[in-house]
Amino acid sequence: MKAPVGDDVFGEDPSINELQDYAAELFGMEAALFCPSGTMTNQIAIMVHTQPGDEVICHKDAHIYMYEGGGIARNAGASVRLLDGARGMFTASDLETAVNPADSHFSRTSLVAVENTTNRGGGACYSLSEIEEIAAFCKERGLKLHLDGARLFNALVRTKAKPEQYGALFDSISICLSKGLGAPVGSLLLGSKEFIQEAHRCRKVMGGGMRQAGGLAAAGLYALKNNVERLVLDHKNAGTVGDVLNKQAWVRSVWAIETNIVIVELKEGESEQVWCEKLKENGVLCIPFGKGLIRFVTHLDISEKQMAQFKELDLE
Repeated sequence: MKAPVGDDVFGEDPSINELQDYAAELFGMEAALFCPSGTMTNQIAIMVHTQPGDEVICHKDAHIYMYEGGGIARNAGASVRLLDGARGMFTASDLETAVNPADSHFSRTSLVAVENTTNRGGGACYSLSEIEEIAAFCKERGLKLHLDGARLFNALVRTKAKPEQYGALFDSISICLSKGLGAPVGSLLLGSKEFIQEAHRCRKVMGGGMRQAGGLAAAGLYALKNNVERLVLDHKNAGTVGDVLNKQAWVRSVWAIETNIVIVELKEGESEQVWCEKLKENGVLCIPFGKGLIRFVTHLDISEKQMAQFKELDLE
């Protein structure tokens, strides 16, 4: 709350400028833009990378397609080519048949979007080699490559990849400060100076320009500097959550846990809404995640005492 502030619409908030410079340097990219949400950073990236009528390739469970209010169509006027693949991920070979030919009958394929970690995939993450293959394909075909990195730092901690390795592969990267990093609000969009200049225009059009928002930026900067390595604890707690849930009589299975998301598959006939309510009554918050599925997420506000209480969970 004591952070120096200014008018970010005019690029005059020193705390926001410091955050943007720090994040860009961290990933080895030229520039960054602070926005209120990850949905906004994703949608801005799509708007900058495409023209109306173009086509975006992404996974059928991608956040940009599933959970951003139809923004690809509404904001960018773009079409979508959906790919299948285990746990929200696809491969470079999957892209081979997804790119439209240079024929006026088809929309122009211009952008590939990757999500890492995958939300609908239960926190699964790509290996760096898989990302490299996708990036090489996009470069060969002249396609832009965007990363929805809402939980990218979870993937980096899990795979031991470096931010600058990702910065070298993507044309744009969105990172959330309000997920595992624990800041109250905010996301960053990273890219070239030219890209961010155009992104700034799109942010203004979408109403995302903020005035004295340096306090939010200061929280985000603290998160980037202090809350990355501790994500290992969230991953450990997620494993414990999975072990406890696997022992419950109403649980059919728990998806393999890679990071901080735990997906439970209920036994036949069990209701996700009923069990979410029962868990809430016992002090555990979670959300329905599709038919017969419940999602749990671990984060930095979960205490050792709460984890000890969770270990005693035994619901009939």
